[in-house]
Amino acid sequence: MIVIKNATLYTMESINGERGYVAFKDGKIEEVGRTFEEKRFADYTIVDAEGAVLTPGLIEPHCHLGIHEEGILFEGNDVNETTDPVYPELRGLDSINPCDNAFATTAAAGVTTVVTGPGSANIIGGTFAAIKTVGETVDDMVVVPETSMKMALGENPKRVYSGQKRSPSTRMANASILREWLIKAQEYREEWSEYEEGKRDKKPSFNMKLHSLKRVFEGMPVKIHAHRSDDIMTAIRIVKEFGLQATIEHATEAHLTPKAIKESGLPVILGPTLGSRGKVETAQRTFQAAAILAEHDVPFSFMTDHPVVASESILVQAALYVKSGLDRHKALEAITINAARLSGLDKRIGSIKAGKDADLVLWDGDPFDIMSRPKTVYIEGKPLANIEGGKHG
Repeated sequence: MIVIKNATLYTMESINGERGYVAFKDGKIEEVGRTFEEKRFADYTIVDAEGAVLTPGLIEPHCHLGIHEEGILFEGNDVNETTDPVYPELRGLDSINPCDNAFATTAAAGVTTVVTGPGSANIIGGTFAAIKTVGETVDDMVVVPETSMKMALGENPKRVYSGQKRSPSTRMANASILREWLIKAQEYREEWSEYEEGKRDKKPSFNMKLHSLKRVFEGMPVKIHAHRSDDIMTAIRIVKEFGLQATIEHATEAHLTPKAIKESGLPVILGPTLGSRGKVETAQRTFQAAAILAEHDVPFSFMTDHPVVASESILVQAALYVKSGLDRHKALEAITINAARLSGLDKRIGSIKAGKDADLVLWDGDPFDIMSRPKTVYIEGKPLANIEGGKHG
């Protein structure tokens, strides 16, 4: 049982920028308040923050941590199964290596949860998982084993499969293949629903691809990779046609079509914006994009796409959005409560609130200052044993 007192709280709830305390036990936040009464916490370990900033643990809502391992080529790269453009039955969870060195540096940087999964080589690539950044096994780390279904438009699928001299090799084919399989999944789901409701005597033939994909019509969210504005609009059309629950991932050119995105009602997971413009699709990238989305009331969070940009740099990227006009509080929301909401995790993480996981970061300075670093990172109430140099126990 621990209570942190005299902290400058940014709860992402009702207390932001004020002094207060947070008490937690058994991995959960027990109480949050402004006025600390020490006698009420006689049995707790008391940590005096001495005015230091306390935030929720940061959340990375789209990366490939543990699946595309740092410093390892073929053997550590399980991010894309490039033998067929449609693989909804794959689970990112089954490729995560908890011994990937990036977990230690990510946790030490204050990122306590990541949503990690397949890459964008395929039109339909499989499911993402939400995991904590510490644990002996993936099963120890998992928050939600399958959060969403990954889909991709644009350059990547057409580049991969045109190189194999097969479809897709154009954006038209990307969209056509995606529609084809969504229609198949709809029909397959109707057959199984009729069977389960007793309206059909014969059990339908099992198809693993369609059995997985039909879940997008049963509430499973979709993450649609789309950098360019034309691909963003294709994503919007397809989501509307099929009534999907979706987020636009990357959205590099979202600042060019903010009104259309607002009208669509789709949230955006923006990035990575840090780093060079590494391909044609990112030629229009700008740190002003977040401020433009905010002006148009488009819900958004930020991603690093690790290992494209190291996940430990997520706060650096957020600071650069602030430098380019984004409100500081909205930037912090983007990598805490908004990242949780857009990943379907906000009932458990993303803010400092009684009943949520005790994922907390106590900073030694302004979190948006490049020279600041975590003093202590708590994951489910347990402090990392040693965050010097990105090591933890």
